[in-house]
Amino acid sequence: MTLSRILVANRGEIALRIVRTARDLGATSILPYTPEDLMSPAAELADEAYAMPEGSSYTDAAAVLELARTTGADAVHPGYGFLSEDADFARSIIEAGITWVGPSPEAMDALGDKMSARATAERAKVAPVPGITDSVTDAETVISFAGTHGYPVALKRTDGGGGRGITVLHNDDEVRSTPAFESAALRGGTLILERFVTAARHIETQCARDSHGGFAVVSTRDCSLQRRNQKLLEEAPAPFLPEGAHGRLVEASRRLLETVDYVGVATCEFLLTPEDDLWFLEVNPRLQVEHCVSEEVTGIDLVELQLRIAEGGHLGEINEPRGHSLELRITCEDPSRGLAPSTGAITRLRWPAGPGIRIESGVTEGDVVTPMFDPMLAKIVVTGATREQAIARARRALRETVVEGVTVCTALHAEVLERPAFTNPDASGRLKVTTRWIENEVLPELADADAPADADGSQAAPEAVTNPRTRSSYIIELNGRRMQLTLPDGILAPSNPARGFSPRSNRAQPLRGRSGGTTRSARGGASGETESTSSEPGVIAAPMQAIVTRICVEPGQQVCQGDLLVVLESMKMENYVHAPSDGTISEIPVGAGRTVSAGDVLVRMHTPENSPEEA
Repeated sequence: MTLSRILVANRGEIALRIVRTARDLGATSILPYTPEDLMSPAAELADEAYAMPEGSSYTDAAAVLELARTTGADAVHPGYGFLSEDADFARSIIEAGITWVGPSPEAMDALGDKMSARATAERAKVAPVPGITDSVTDAETVISFAGTHGYPVALKRTDGGGGRGITVLHNDDEVRSTPAFESAALRGGTLILERFVTAARHIETQCARDSHGGFAVVSTRDCSLQRRNQKLLEEAPAPFLPEGAHGRLVEASRRLLETVDYVGVATCEFLLTPEDDLWFLEVNPRLQVEHCVSEEVTGIDLVELQLRIAEGGHLGEINEPRGHSLELRITCEDPSRGLAPSTGAITRLRWPAGPGIRIESGVTEGDVVTPMFDPMLAKIVVTGATREQAIARARRALRETVVEGVTVCTALHAEVLERPAFTNPDASGRLKVTTRWIENEVLPELADADAPADADGSQAAPEAVTNPRTRSSYIIELNGRRMQLTLPDGILAPSNPARGFSPRSNRAQPLRGRSGGTTRSARGGASGETESTSSEPGVIAAPMQAIVTRICVEPGQQVCQGDLLVVLESMKMENYVHAPSDGTISEIPVGAGRTVSAGDVLVRMHTPENSPEEA
């Protein structure tokens, strides 16, 4: 069986990544897109691109399945995020007679949440982080566990991921007062309990297993540089591992995949403690964001390997890693403000080039960054013959990088790449960085200093050269399909940016950021509404553009300083809004699911300064 028509159920840089491999293999790539992605690089490069039904999104399983049927796709590649770990979606694809590029739904179920993954690890005789695998529903269970294992401990929603749904508790009083149990019950969620490891490295294995029983660890990776359990920098192979750790990682990964008869590409994640304990975290049953560093040190195209396994083929030869590779995630976050999200239009963009540099990006100049998707603009993948050379090239790559219009995290990467804790092992031959190093040591120092306006100091790009051609190509949508139309110049109205035409690119395109919703001002409410009154006593405003995911209080409720009021999600990161003082909730003008802008009022409360009696 040879797959020839591959539907890529994703967007952005990962969609572009899969489309490129499909083209290398001579297959036809099919891409669904939503209105904001009509002009995206992925839609431009795909062989066929089709509009999703109005009002649907990339998580609309029924719409994606219908598009796969109507376009004659013989395979669906889910990328990562969105539907990539949805076992029911995988079942529907398989039942439709279409090849699912991923593990079986049964394997996904066995690894799909933290509870089932812990149970799978125990069956495989792989030690998970010390914890309780059964559902935890009361404070006394947590207090009893902490009496044996000590604080801090972490309550984790089984359906959480990427740091979301984790409540860290440090003493008995915090356990008794946490709203986590009530919140989980209201939302139908399940909590498990684990010891919260405060000092460890995050080590993972890039694995592959075929339907014939062939298994390989393509490479190890170190993903310790994180903030709020979201990765920022990864490298392969994992450096300075203690003696015997590599063999233990390979054997544990093999047992995990064999236990569930896993077929496909996967990542097994572990914590490595200073005492050399190796504790299982989870298995990601899909391609990982950081897969590129494993590709660079082995010369293996992991997407091609996924497709080969899905066709029923063998793994083939897996090369031993050579050299070293780093991946810098360029995210829209401000290091000087604790990596607060940054949104807006990208007004200028220039990526680095030269020896050892690979760029994975799905954005172009003019794109608008919103809180609706992941904050990552690109991955700068840097490879060298040695770790030292890779680090030197990474420093050079950052100096060449230009992103204007939004704030990105390049200043943080530049700081990390100069710190001896990251660049040099200690006297025992090990790195001192842990999963808390960025938050505990690096970010506080960057927040104390004025962040540079931009990290490159480069000269302005030269003016674009006028193209004298007499025909121009335009991107249009005809009956829901994205197509390119070439016309003689002058047949259409003159280029007018206000009408949606770009004179620079000669492409008809919608105004960036327009989605049919209410136009919002830079600071807050919809146009014509009153601006934010966050300076008023008793008014709690949104600190950023975000989605309201949870309201934790109600009008009339008395709260104490520090009580959790609202949970926001921006760019896949949870942010918590706490009461600044004691008071009584008087109004909550927002609801769960609403998108708010920076400055929008979330909660109004009566405090001693603005109580009705004193008004």
